[in-house]
Amino acid sequence: MSPRMDPLTAEVVDLIGTVVARYYHEYDAAAAVHRLTGAQARVLALLSGGPMPMRRIAQQLRCEPSNVTGIVDRLEAQGLAERRADPTDRRVKLAAATDTGRETVTDLRDSLGFAREPLAGLSVRDRTALRDLLQRVLAADPDRP
Repeated sequence: MSPRMDPLTAEVVDLIGTVVARYYHEYDAAAAVHRLTGAQARVLALLSGGPMPMRRIAQQLRCEPSNVTGIVDRLEAQGLAERRADPTDRRVKLAAATDTGRETVTDLRDSLGFAREPLAGLSVRDRTALRDLLQRVLAADPDRP
């Protein structure tokens, strides 16, 4: 039997869960404005950081590569993403956001008022501390892609 979680840790876990639920709810609504599903918007957000192999996208989203193929197909049909050969291994296809796709990601992020407004109310020092703490928590996850 694993040890019980202390009350403060339990409260933090519950708060993280509430933040995640709000994020997904608002992100999915913002995605719908752009005629995207939440999954399509999340793939597009990943691609806005630079081209990625389909397998890595699947690992990041913790889903099957075949799911990513369908999502990228739909993003391509809307002119938001494109496939290209990996310059280091022509057998590998990379998915990449188009300029329109990157603009869409920026619009999506800018529309997330639940996060923007409360976070803007924190000082730069507090936002930096929060970012650093979240990075430490994520770095401790051995299953993190």
